[in-house]
Amino acid sequence: MNTMGVIGSGAWGTTLALLLAKKGYATTLWEHHADRALETQRRRENTEFLPGIHFPLTLQVTSSLEQAVAGKTMILMVTPSQKMRENLRSLLPFLAPETLVVNASKGIELDTLKRMTEVLEEEIPNARARIATLSGPNLSSEVAQEKPTGAVVAALVPEVAIQIRTLLTTHYFRVYTSTDVPGVELGGALKNIIAIGAGIIDGLEFGENAKAAFITRGLAEISRLGIAAGANPLTFLGMAGIGDLVATCASPLSRNQQLGRRLARGEKLTEILQSTHSIAEGVTTTRAALQLAARYQVEMPIAELLGQIFFDELDPLKAVPELMLRDPKGELEGIMSAWVGGKG
Repeated sequence: MNTMGVIGSGAWGTTLALLLAKKGYATTLWEHHADRALETQRRRENTEFLPGIHFPLTLQVTSSLEQAVAGKTMILMVTPSQKMRENLRSLLPFLAPETLVVNASKGIELDTLKRMTEVLEEEIPNARARIATLSGPNLSSEVAQEKPTGAVVAALVPEVAIQIRTLLTTHYFRVYTSTDVPGVELGGALKNIIAIGAGIIDGLEFGENAKAAFITRGLAEISRLGIAAGANPLTFLGMAGIGDLVATCASPLSRNQQLGRRLARGEKLTEILQSTHSIAEGVTTTRAALQLAARYQVEMPIAELLGQIFFDELDPLKAVPELMLRDPKGELEGIMSAWVGGKG
């Protein structure tokens, strides 16, 4: 019998736990704080992140990593990216050699600039044959309400991706497979940067033309860095690329998009981050992306200006002319050259 563990009880972690439990798998959701775990288990509902959505009997909540991990067919890691390594080290004593481990977090580790599956590979013995990453246009509340969407699971071993696809696919959650782990992870992480910028555009009421152009140039920027890091260019036309980018940039349900709107209203970044329990990964990802861009000598003007807004308190309104008046370029500059050069 397949049994599942989900590490991280935020909105997305809870949503994935619900998805698995509703498929009939005995699923354990891990919550770091014991009091919150007990309260969520008692209420049979995550009142903080997904109020009104009742837990099926197949879903249990615990603060014990052993209960969440030991003997499971598959565990999904849905913790903040900067806590991924710490959580992996804590659960490793309970992880069976055959358990599949799926990253469902979208970020880059700041100290090392590692993608999440790279962290998994470093921390889990013989990880290559059992790890994968999940990404796509997956706004938590919509998936929790069983509104239809798609996703992609990427693994270094194709058979692993197929196995995980089978475990995750439902009538409302269609999963595709890929072997482009770098592309899927970087698409999912970097799109959060662009989503904050899209929120700023909405907050400044620049209109749909501006946002469409911004999203398009954001995709070009994501693609340039991804290709330089070894990704397949076509991945950015898929679920983890344009799919995730559009959903996150367009929807008011997106944490990163909402952060951008608030910055446009003149709120300070520190105040915004302190006022919410949800984590907008785009801020820390911007720091990591700029360091990766320097490593690969890739131009990322959008990320650079957003970094100035986040960390140097540049007025968002003043950032716009800097983007609009940059030196004219060919639309595919930096993308086609990398692709033709074989980096994809």
